[in-house]
Amino acid sequence: MRAARLIKMVLLLQSRPSMTAAELARELEVSERTITRDAQALSEAGVPVYADRGRAGGYRLIGGYRTRLTGLARSEAEALFLSGVPGALREMGLEDAASAARLKVSAALLPSLRDAPHSAAQRFHLDAPAWFAEPKTPELLPAVAEAVWDDRRIIARYRRQEAEVKRELEPYGLVLKAGVWYVCARVPNPGSFRVYRIDRFTAVESGDERFVRDEAFDLPGFWAERAAQFARSILRATVVVRLTEVGRRQLRYAVDPLSAQEALAEAGPPDGEGRVTLTLPVESHDVAYTQLLALGPEVEVLQPSGLRQRFAQAAARTAAYYDVQVTDSP
Repeated sequence: MRAARLIKMVLLLQSRPSMTAAELARELEVSERTITRDAQALSEAGVPVYADRGRAGGYRLIGGYRTRLTGLARSEAEALFLSGVPGALREMGLEDAASAARLKVSAALLPSLRDAPHSAAQRFHLDAPAWFAEPKTPELLPAVAEAVWDDRRIIARYRRQEAEVKRELEPYGLVLKAGVWYVCARVPNPGSFRVYRIDRFTAVESGDERFVRDEAFDLPGFWAERAAQFARSILRATVVVRLTEVGRRQLRYAVDPLSAQEALAEAGPPDGEGRVTLTLPVESHDVAYTQLLALGPEVEVLQPSGLRQRFAQAAARTAAYYDVQVTDSP
């Protein structure tokens, strides 16, 4: 455990000019006192770790020291080849670069690890598109991806409802969600970050002007926040329903899982028949009709009255198809 931590500490110091004890402690998930002891242990072992004192001080390697402890273990080599997403790289126009990188890494591996690429490929495969959807690569994705890697401003035209809009964008990052490509970009005026579907772009122009990236921008965090906001923003209506125990278990498969969880948490106790009444946020009453039909007799719609009437009519038509007498029996 400690040996692995010492090796990682050397590699961290080798990759940066200097690091404070707090930075090292955060990276290695230990206390600053442990960092002090580890630095002393490395120094006693002949690794030239130097400590700069003072408020602006930190730890650094002196004399251009380079470690040879860069060999990969089998699990590390296999994880490295799992980190690529071949389909996404191909769609962004980076397939050749990724292939060359994999070949270089493979050539540098020990002979005993040369099967790592094959081993990883046989154990994990990422299929990003959703089921029953034909994946389609946006024609302008390579141009947007190139601008993202080079921090270049672009002029994009995209479809917004019935109109075409022109925007100057600073493309920060790309996101592939269920087979759909998005670009997270900063709009210089007014200076806010927004998300755009790349398949709605009709034109992209990229010049030589580069933008200065905000180092505080966190792409995964930004996407998670916006995705949650989007999921909430489309839930503009509510319905009141009464669910059986089976219906409560199945609700999260029919509607937005987070909304279902919150609605169930706020619901009162079950009635004498074991059914729970709750208010559920939905995208619209038409969408709710389609979603809640999947629960069949495990849900009773109480409000709004128009939606309740639609369910009553659907139930009557279904019973008529089977030519059975409707009773209270399950």
